[in-house]
Amino acid sequence: MKKQFGYHCEYCEGIVRAKRVECEAFKHKAGFVILKPMTIGICDQCGNHYYSVEVLQRVQAIATGKSRPNEFSVFL
Repeated sequence: MKKQFGYHCEYCEGIVRAKRVECEAFKHKAGFVILKPMTIGICDQCGNHYYSVEVLQRVQAIATGKSRPNEFSVFL
């Protein structure tokens, strides 16, 4: 199992580090989901973003209507 942060980026071999962001937008086939604030992984060389399974499951649930957006999320 891959650890949450501190591993090598799959694109450039940089290191994925935890970063707290105020807002992150996700494109889903049903629309856009915006979550805020949250911790994500960002490569320290190329800037590629990495998300936890929990974050991706939340995006899926909001986009498909299985979960309602709250004050920390928006569905467009």
